[in-house]
Amino acid sequence: MFPSQQDELKFSMGPENETAVTEFILEGFSALDQRLQLFLSLVLLLMYLTSVMGNATIILLVCVYQHLQTPMYFFISSLSFLEIWFTSSTSIKLFVILGSGRRTISLSGCFAQSCFYFSLGCTEFVLLVVTSFDRYVALCQPLRYAAIMKPQLFIQLVVAAWVIGITLLSYRLVLLCQLNFCGSNKIHHFSCDSSPLLKLSCSDSSLLWKIDSGLVSFVVLASFCLTLAFYMGILFCILHFPAASGRKKAFATCSSHLTTLAIAYGSCIALYVCPSEDISLETIRFVALLNTVLCPFLNPFIYCLRNKTVLLALNEAIAHVSPQLFP
Repeated sequence: MFPSQQDELKFSMGPENETAVTEFILEGFSALDQRLQLFLSLVLLLMYLTSVMGNATIILLVCVYQHLQTPMYFFISSLSFLEIWFTSSTSIKLFVILGSGRRTISLSGCFAQSCFYFSLGCTEFVLLVVTSFDRYVALCQPLRYAAIMKPQLFIQLVVAAWVIGITLLSYRLVLLCQLNFCGSNKIHHFSCDSSPLLKLSCSDSSLLWKIDSGLVSFVVLASFCLTLAFYMGILFCILHFPAASGRKKAFATCSSHLTTLAIAYGSCIALYVCPSEDISLETIRFVALLNTVLCPFLNPFIYCLRNKTVLLALNEAIAHVSPQLFP
């Protein structure tokens, strides 16, 4: 579990007799006891596998069953596809760290992880706005839903979200590759997050730091305000439902949605928008786990697998596959 001597600093001589870092060491949860690290790795692995299987199941059901091929499930399946990549961008390396103690990551691997985490996170917040907009139209403008949510519109919305993410990925990768790292290579985190990575640069990273801070704050706060506005509108419409049973069901659905949104937005605002210097490294890592592992784990259950239509499709798929697997 603990790092071997091969995990010591590895340097290569760069230009002008300066030592250039060729790999980083992710400290992760090295301060924890060995047994506690193993227990944590097993819990996180179980959550990760459940998250991937749950999100993949949603995507498969939407692709197979025609009655699920509606804007709502199209948005949710797009979010599920993103969640698989988002949680995988950091979780797989974390399992290696906790399970084997191999904490090193190459320079290019660290840059790739940082860029994918950053861009996929921003894409997720845009998709959350799109999903909340779809729910607002469905509940508050049901008679105009088909006219508003035309196939061209919801495809354009999802494509726009991914274009934003790819654009952020491209610019960030270009700026990161221009930085030099020639000092310490120990990252006090379980992933190559922006703040601990840029602190290790021995060149001027102020431009990337300012752009990152500005973009993250804008994307998180703007999407939070829009999502909150849509759900406030939904709650206002629910209060005017004539049937008490309808109000109860809608409130239960919205409350579960708001729970996962609170975790996603709360963790990102605490880490990136309004970070506190008094927060310990252990707290930062724990909050980061909420964003990278817990939210992707909860999303399949909250957005889809509690839905009767999806459960009927899932039962039908199981009934169709079971005789072939167990004749």
